[in-house]
Amino acid sequence: MGLKESISEDMKAAMRSRDSSRLSAIRLLLAAIKQKEVDERRDLSDADVVSVIEKMIKQRRDSISQFEAASRQDLADAEKFELSILQHYMPEQLGASEIAAEVEAAVLETGASGPADMGKVMGILKGKLAGRADMGAVSAAVKTRLSR
Repeated sequence: MGLKESISEDMKAAMRSRDSSRLSAIRLLLAAIKQKEVDERRDLSDADVVSVIEKMIKQRRDSISQFEAASRQDLADAEKFELSILQHYMPEQLGASEIAAEVEAAVLETGASGPADMGKVMGILKGKLAGRADMGAVSAAVKTRLSR
């Protein structure tokens, strides 16, 4: 079963259990997936669905920080709940040591020697690690490795 089908099944389960907050979060996700399919006029692969989820996670994190800055804990809590639902559908995240190993392999593969080669290394890593690692952390690891 693909990721999109799994999300649909979870929506049906939330409907059956009358879990309205979970149902609402899943419906938002399915709506975003459907919008992307309509925009691109094709069915999305699991990798495309993961990119939609990543975008929604980033939006939720931004909203949480803004709501907390404005002392709106009620809205921040609602966003945190949606964030937890979205993270459930993400693949297993890599640890710092696994990211470092991937960075080292990419540096060796590209023959990168300094910060000017960061784009080459990130190009390779973005394809390999998309959805499995925070790309901000990957970028920092690449920057650290290339500045040695």
